[in-house]
Amino acid sequence: MNNSNMIKINALKKMFANSADFTVRNIELCDKANTSAAILTIEGMCSKDVVALSVINPLLLYNYKSKTPDALIDEIRLSVLSSSEIVEFNTLQEAITFSTSGFVVLMIDGAKKMLAIGAQGFSFRSVSEPESEVIQRGSREGFTEPLRINMTLIRRRIKSPDLVFETATVGYGSNTQLMLCYLQNCISKQILDEVRKRLQKCNLKMLLASGYLTEYLEDADNHSLFSGVGISERPDTVCGKLSEGRIAVLIDGTPAVILIPHLFVEEFQSIDDYSNRPFYATFIRVLKYISFLIAVFLPGLYTAFSQFHPEYFPTGLLVKTAESLAQTPLAVTLEVILITFIYEVMREAGLRIPKPLGHAVSIVGALVIGESAVSAGIISSSTLMVVATAAICSYVTSALYPQIMIMRFVFVISGGIFGLWGIVLTTCIFLINMCSKTSLGVPYMSSLAPFSFRRMRDVIFRADWKSLSKHTIKVQKFPETEEK
Repeated sequence: MNNSNMIKINALKKMFANSADFTVRNIELCDKANTSAAILTIEGMCSKDVVALSVINPLLLYNYKSKTPDALIDEIRLSVLSSSEIVEFNTLQEAITFSTSGFVVLMIDGAKKMLAIGAQGFSFRSVSEPESEVIQRGSREGFTEPLRINMTLIRRRIKSPDLVFETATVGYGSNTQLMLCYLQNCISKQILDEVRKRLQKCNLKMLLASGYLTEYLEDADNHSLFSGVGISERPDTVCGKLSEGRIAVLIDGTPAVILIPHLFVEEFQSIDDYSNRPFYATFIRVLKYISFLIAVFLPGLYTAFSQFHPEYFPTGLLVKTAESLAQTPLAVTLEVILITFIYEVMREAGLRIPKPLGHAVSIVGALVIGESAVSAGIISSSTLMVVATAAICSYVTSALYPQIMIMRFVFVISGGIFGLWGIVLTTCIFLINMCSKTSLGVPYMSSLAPFSFRRMRDVIFRADWKSLSKHTIKVQKFPETEEK
């Protein structure tokens, strides 16, 4: 083996610290000089059958005619190997990237160039329906962990050369591969350049999930409880957003795809809306907006009315509520916070514990904050009903659950201290913050603030497809958007 190639192999062995999964297979080619070659693989990342049948066997059985090492590389690439994916490269860093991605790296004695041969064979979860985005109609396919499979799921739906997959790498420790996915005829060049710049400035050491990257893609001057970055695990959802001028960021190793720019009104939209008749889709959207408002405001309003404004209760309801609260030792504010906190603890426990124990948590929960607690006089029945109603409504817009939970606590505290005026003031603060937020220059509250009657055809109300298909509104073309 040529000294320079030996240096490269020794450098790789040193980098991998003689790791058990890093393998080097030395062979001799059938040419006049019996040229030495080395095959580098990472065990478990490559298919052994593919490596043996499609790489090693052809290399050993072929009679080479080239006389120089670099010519041998070209002959192997053009005439010997039958793999559909062969990449030529020169640097040691590229050898590391390709080998850890499941490629076979081939080094020839004396050659300056190296080859990366596609032979991926690692295990992965099959394509299945995502649990976080359940739909009644439409595709049952969801993204999975391997990047190439996710690319295929999108390409199957958009069979157009306008669809582009652009490679990027983030994480100086993990070297995680990304794909920027967009439609050339829809995307704004300024938005695309801005996303590229933000990815280049990303100083993460490890990128293991989409949440690591979202803060780097948000506008730096916007600090808000809500995120200007969307997450989806459904290829049909992603394809629909691409047609509106969005960028999808696919991350190797995670099924969650990042969508930017992202708007508030999109949290209340789903694929089912476009599969159902317009009148029913409109009803569901109105239901989602009402549920969101109930989940956020109901506990706070109940606390404020009970402590400061009992005159707002109807007489019959006031008597029942007063009797219920009089039998409990805690103040209304503390009672609501306590029940909400216990509910969140139970919810988190239900998510984290093994599934066989899930029934035990449900039984304990029913005993802790159920009829037994009310009968014992620890909590009032009216408070329990209010908190339970708000909790159920929060699941209607599950993507906004973290924001709803925080806002619920804030409104309960402000309502318990300052009454109705505290809730009004807190609401104004949240609205101002949300209206000032942008996502890559696009106002986060677009369509609602600034209000646009034309774009309302697909916000609270959903127009029929004859109207929607006439003209697709792209996010970067909104009148209030910064020039893109």
